[in-house]
Parts: sequence; C-alpha cells; structure tokens
Amino acid sequence: MSSVLIIGAGGVGSVVAHKCAQLPNTFTEITLASRTLSKCETIAESVNQRYQVPISTAQVDADNVSETVALIQKVQPSLVINVALPYQDLPLMDACLEAGVHYLDTANYEPPNEAKFEYHWQWAYQERFEKAGLKALLGSGFDPGVTNVFTAWALKHHFDEIHYLDIVDVNGGDHGQAFATNFNPEINIREVTAPCRHWEDGAFQETPAMSTHQSFTCPEGVGTYSIYRMYHEEMESLTKHIPTIKRAQFWMSFSDNYIKHLEVLQNVGMTRIDEVEYNGQKIIPLQFLKAVLPDPGDLGKTTTGRTCIGCIIRGNRKGKEKAIYVYNICNHEACFEEVGSQGVSYTTGVPAMIGAKLMLDGTWTSEAGVWNMEQNDPDPFMDALNQYGLPWTCVELTPEAAKSLTVT
Repeated sequence: MSSVLIIGAGGVGSVVAHKCAQLPNTFTEITLASRTLSKCETIAESVNQRYQVPISTAQVDADNVSETVALIQKVQPSLVINVALPYQDLPLMDACLEAGVHYLDTANYEPPNEAKFEYHWQWAYQERFEKAGLKALLGSGFDPGVTNVFTAWALKHHFDEIHYLDIVDVNGGDHGQAFATNFNPEINIREVTAPCRHWEDGAFQETPAMSTHQSFTCPEGVGTYSIYRMYHEEMESLTKHIPTIKRAQFWMSFSDNYIKHLEVLQNVGMTRIDEVEYNGQKIIPLQFLKAVLPDPGDLGKTTTGRTCIGCIIRGNRKGKEKAIYVYNICNHEACFEEVGSQGVSYTTGVPAMIGAKLMLDGTWTSEAGVWNMEQNDPDPFMDALNQYGLPWTCVELTPEAAKSLTVT
C-alpha cells in the first residue's frame, strides 16, 4: 500500500492527481490538499470521471507547519508531493520531518520577499533528513527535473566528460489570450524579471534580465522562436554534481507580444514584489496582477501547438569532441484530451508522478537525505518518460552546430 498526499491544486497538481490515478497499483490512495478546497474537489471529480478512481480532498495552509503535520498524521501517506508555491518548500519539508514522511517537489525554494531561487536553503536539510531516515527528492519537474536526468543520462551513455550544457525550453503553443503565463503568473514573472545568471569560468556570471537572446529552430517542425538566456535552478545542482561543466546556460522562448506586455507592466510598477498602500491597505502589485491574469489551469481549453524542451550537450568521449541534443516534444491538445491540462502543466506533472513512483517502489533514492534528480540512476526515469507520456529523442550534432545552438 502506497498512499500519497499531493499539496497544491493548480494546473500541475491536477496533472499529478490524474497521472497518479492512472497507476492504482502504485498509488493505492490519493489525497489532494490545497488552501482552496473547491479546487481540490473539482480536480477530484475530473479524476473520478476519467478513471473511476476516487481521491480524497482536504483543506490545508501549506505555510502552517502544525496544520500540515496534522493533515499528514490524519492521512498517513508514504510520500508528500509538493506542487504548491516555491515559497512553501521549507515549511513543507519541516512538516515532513516532524510527521516522519518522505518528500518530493518540482521547484526549489524561493523567499517571498526576494526573487532569488537557490538550492542552498534545501540542501541545508541534508543532515536532518538523514538522521530522520527520510528521503527528499528535489526538482522532479521538467526543468528542473527531466533536464537534469537528460544530462545525467548523457554523461552515463555518451560522454566521459561534459563541458558545455545549453538547456533550451520552447513553448510553441498559442493560448489565444492577449497576455497570459503558462504557469503561476507570480512565479513566472519573478523568474523572467530577475537578473540572468549563467555558469562560466567556475562561477555564476550575472547579466541584466533578458539581455541575451537569439533565434532557435526546433526540430520536427515545431517552429523558429526567439530564446532568451535566464537563470534556472537546475544549473546550480548540475554544476555542483557534474564538476567538469565549463559553461551552463538556460534559454526560454518568449514571443514579441509577451516581451511587449512585460516591459509595459514593469514600467508601470505592476511587477513589483514590495508592498504598496492602496485605499488604506497593503498590497503587492505582482500578486494583484496575478489575480487579474488568466488562470494557467484554464488555458488548456484554448491552447494549441507544441512544446520542445531539451539539452544541447558538448564534451569528450574517448578523447574526441562530441555533441548531442536530447529533447521532448509535447502536444498541448493531446495533453488536454488526456488529463484536461495544457502542455506546460503536463510536462511538469508527469515527471513529478514518475519521481514519486521511483521513490515509492525503491528504484530511486534508497538512502535517506536530500537528493537532486541527477544523483540517481537516469535509466529508469528515461524509460518511464517513454512509458507515461513524455517520449524523448536523442540526435548526434556536430560540435559546430552545438556551439551555435543549431539542431536542424
């Protein structure tokens, strides 16, 4: 018997609940909890209609450790799957330690008052999880998550040393909205507007946000897009655990329309994360903006097109320079047909389910402690991606093509 407690009822939480319900022999009992109970109930109804699998629901404030501990003690799960906000990672890890249960998340901790997401806060829990005999798996989404596993798999099967890593995340979908974000607007905009950092010369180098961009043509006819270099958390763990990496960069696609709206919102102060006073009340402009933007969980109904996310990797094999591109292409409409969500939520939720499965069946993280994705054997995860909805492709590149991010 392996029960799970999923905390978070947004677009990703919905995908995780649906995908867990597809494997009733692994996830024998599912509880979905969130601050807003009605969201949990809507997802539970959808799961039951699609798979005739009932899931329990609960209300919980994930910032409140004692409240979460009480829920864990009531549900008695084997694992807590955290798909709530990154601000809540540490309270939920504290609750898991107090209640004695394993932990998994999809994104690293970010303090509410500063757009700075780093792993060191969670890595500091290593000794506490070891002493408690508990396992914590960090970043089991797509990026971070699958991109970490792609890199570890490449090192295991294609390289003696990895020297250059470019992670390219393209969303070629069209949601039909004037302006919307494909995941939590508050988190998305904080990431995009934060200073860019990339790894080079043994340290992270900082440049202004969105200051470096180029054109990228995806394989399989997905299209050509403008990709912008920005900071993403998997670079922090990958450069720590694969020390031969000389340079690591993360790139994400944004349309001209998105950039135009973002610039206006920044210029008028709507992306601020500090408090301002309005009508005698303290509000945070970005949180107000989130409230008026479309809910990413509702975008699946109108989104068409495909995502293309992968790793362009250069290094050495048997004394010769080598380059590969390993990637996944995901269809928004197919995702909505399967689980009622758009592809961005799907590409995060499926890896969360896979990570949970590998933890519960003992394939991964057999030792207690805090683990990143690339510290585990990549092969079972890569096999599961093909089996559960995110098939991948690996192609050889010339080193020259890899240098210029040319994959077609």
